[in-house]
Amino acid sequence: MLTPLDEHALLVFWTQLLVLVVAARAAGYAMRRVGLPSVIGQLAAGVILGPSVFGAVWPSGFEWFIPHEEISSGALFAVTWLGVALLLVTAGFETDLALIRRLGRAAALVTGFSLVVPLAGGLVTGLLLPGDFVGGGADRTVFALFVASALSVSALAVIARILSELGLMRRDFGQITVAAGMANDVVGWVMLAVFAGFATAGEVSVGGTLRTVLGLAAFLFLAMTLGQRAVDASLRRIRREGPNLHGALGIAVITMLVFGVATQALGIEAVLGAFVAGVVLNRSRFQQHEVVHHIESLTNTFLAPVFFAMAGLRVDLSLLGEGDALAWAGVVMVVAIVAKFAGAFVGARLAGQSQRAAVALGAGLNARGALEIVIASVGLSLGVFSETAYTVIVIVPLVTSVFAAVSLRLAVRDWMGSPAERERLEREEALSRNLVVRSSRLLLASRAEPASIAAAQLMHFAWPVQVPATVISVAPESLGDGYHSDGATRGQWPDITIIRSVLDGREVDHRQVRAPSAAGAVVASAIVAEARLGYGVICVGVAGRHEGQLYSPLVDELLLHSPLPVVIVRRADGLETPLPGAFTRAIVPVTGTRSSQAAQEVAFGVSSQLGTEVVLTHVVQRQWPELRMLPRRLTSSRLATRVLGDAHPEAARPVVDALMDAARARGEEMGVEARTLVQPGSSPASTLVSVAEEQEADLVVLGASLRNVDGRPFLGHTVETVLERCTANVAVVAMPRADSG
Repeated sequence: MLTPLDEHALLVFWTQLLVLVVAARAAGYAMRRVGLPSVIGQLAAGVILGPSVFGAVWPSGFEWFIPHEEISSGALFAVTWLGVALLLVTAGFETDLALIRRLGRAAALVTGFSLVVPLAGGLVTGLLLPGDFVGGGADRTVFALFVASALSVSALAVIARILSELGLMRRDFGQITVAAGMANDVVGWVMLAVFAGFATAGEVSVGGTLRTVLGLAAFLFLAMTLGQRAVDASLRRIRREGPNLHGALGIAVITMLVFGVATQALGIEAVLGAFVAGVVLNRSRFQQHEVVHHIESLTNTFLAPVFFAMAGLRVDLSLLGEGDALAWAGVVMVVAIVAKFAGAFVGARLAGQSQRAAVALGAGLNARGALEIVIASVGLSLGVFSETAYTVIVIVPLVTSVFAAVSLRLAVRDWMGSPAERERLEREEALSRNLVVRSSRLLLASRAEPASIAAAQLMHFAWPVQVPATVISVAPESLGDGYHSDGATRGQWPDITIIRSVLDGREVDHRQVRAPSAAGAVVASAIVAEARLGYGVICVGVAGRHEGQLYSPLVDELLLHSPLPVVIVRRADGLETPLPGAFTRAIVPVTGTRSSQAAQEVAFGVSSQLGTEVVLTHVVQRQWPELRMLPRRLTSSRLATRVLGDAHPEAARPVVDALMDAARARGEEMGVEARTLVQPGSSPASTLVSVAEEQEADLVVLGASLRNVDGRPFLGHTVETVLERCTANVAVVAMPRADSG
C-alpha cells in the first residue's frame, strides 16, 4: 500500500527543493562568472547546506531541513536519481562513437594511458587507505576497485563546458580531449557496472564477474541493434508530418526508462542504461536536435543542480579531522591529479602530439564531475564507502575541475595551433554560416540515369565528405514511361551502383519508394515525406525538356512542395560518358540575394575539393528597353540616375564592387580564390550564356527564389533561359517558398 507524505513532510520536501535549486544555481552562476564550471558551485552549495556548515551553525534548523525519516529522504533521493538519469541521457547525446573511431591512434593512446595510469594509482591507494574509509563489511578489493574507478574517470560534461567556454572545442587537441573524455565515460560506466556487481555479490568472484560482463555485453548488443532499430522506427514514424518535438521527447523519456529498467534488472545501475539510451538516441538520423536542448534545459535548470547539491549535502568535512583522514585526503587528491595528467601526457606524446598539446590534454582530462559523484553515491549506497571515504571522493571533482580549468587556460594562452589547423577552423566557421552547404544529411532523388549521376557528382564535390547522404529511388512502373532509367526495365528497381561509386567515401543510405501511381505528384509526395525526416537539401538531375515542360513533372512537384532547398542539375549537352567529367571552370552570377549566396556556396564547395576556377559574374544592363524612346538629355540627368539605378553602369559600380567583394571574401573563407567579371549586357540570361561559352566554362551555378505562377513553379526568366540554351552543366539552387511544406 502506498504511504503518502503528510502535510509536514510535504512542506519539508518542497522547502528542500526550493533551497537546493536556489543555492545551487546561485553558486553555479558565481563560478561561471570567474571562469569555472558551474558544477563546482553546485557541489559547494550542497557542502554549505550540509552538516559541515549549516549543521554546525544551526543544528536544530538543519534537523528540520534534513530529517531522519526515510520517507522524506526517499522522496528527495528519487528526484536526484531522476536528475542524474536525465543528466546521463544528455551525456550520451554528446558521445560520438564515430569521433572516437575517426581520431584513431591518438584517441586510443590518450584514452588508454589516461585510464590505466590513474587506475593503477587509485588501486594502490585504495589498498593502502585506512579501514575508516571502507564501508562496514565491504571487501577491501572491491573498495579499492571503486576508488580506482573514481580516480581514473573524466567528466565529459565538465570537459565539454570548459572547452566550449574557452572556444577550444574544435581545436585538434580539443577533439582528442572530447574523444578521450567520451571513451573515459564509456569505460567508466562499464567499470561501475562490473564493480557494482562485485559489491552486490560481496566479493570479487570469477562467476560473478562473468555474469556481470556477459549481461552487460548482451544488453549493449541488443541496445545497439534491436534497440537502435526500434528507436529509429519510432522517431521516423513521429516525423512523417514534419518536426514533432513533443513526440521525440516522449520517445527519449521512454527509451531512458526502458534501458534503465533493463540494466537495473541485470544488477547494473539504471544510470548506465540512461547513458546508453542517450547514445542510441543520438545515433538515430531521425532525431531532432532540439530534443537534447530541451532535456538539457530541464536538467540544467532544475534536476542537475538538485543532484549535485544533494551530493554535496552528504559531505561532512568534520570527518576529515578524525585521525589521518585529512592527510589521506591529500594523498588521494595528489594521486588523482598527477596520475591522470601523467597518463594523458605520455599517451599524447606517444601519439605524436606536440608537448604543448600533451600538456593541454593532461590538463583538460583532469576535470571530474557527474560520473565520479555517481560512483561515490553508488559506493555509499552499497556500503562500499564509509561517510569519510564518500566525503573525500566527492571533494576530488571540486579540486580537479578547478585545476583543469585554470591549468588549461595557462596551457593554451597565446597558442593558435598549426597553420593547417587554423585553416581548418576558418573553413568550419565559414561552413557554419552557410545557407545550403552545411552539415545536414543530403537527399538525392535518383533514377540512376546520366542526369542523376551528374547530380550525384555535383553534390559529392560541393558538400564535405563527412556529410551523410540518402539516395531515394522509385520503382520504374510507378514512374510511367517518361521515367524509365537507362539501365532498368519496367518492374525493376534502378541500379544505383554507379551512384554509390560517385559518392565513394561518404556514408550512403539507400531507400526505395514504391508509389501506387505514375503521377509525378505521388512520387514527389513520397520524396517530400522523406525530406521531412531531417535533411538539409534535395538534389535531383534533369535531362532537358519533358513533354514541353522545362522540368519534369516530378521536379515541378518537388519545387512546389519541398520544405528544403532543391538543387537541380542539368548535365551538359553532347556528353557521351555517364559522368560529366571534372569541373574545371564555373560561372556564378552574383546578385546579392540569398539564393545567389547559396549558389556561391555550392560553387565554392566544388572548387575547394577539385580546384575548379570560380568566375564570379555580374551582368550590368546597359539600359532599360523603355529608355530608348526618351531623349538623351533625360536619361543622362542626375534624377534619372537616382531613379533608374542599375540602368547606368557608372552609378551602379560602387554597389557592384561591394557585391563582388563580399562574394570574393566568402570564397576566401572557404579557401577559394575566385575571379570576378563584370559584364555589360542588355539581357542577363543571354549574357551569361555568352560568358559561359567565351570562358569555356563547364559548369554554371545559379541561385533562384521560387515563385508559384498558376500552379507551376517559376524560377525566373534568367534561370529558365540558361537551363534551355547553355551547353555546359547547369546547377540551380532553388530556395523554397515561405509557405512550402
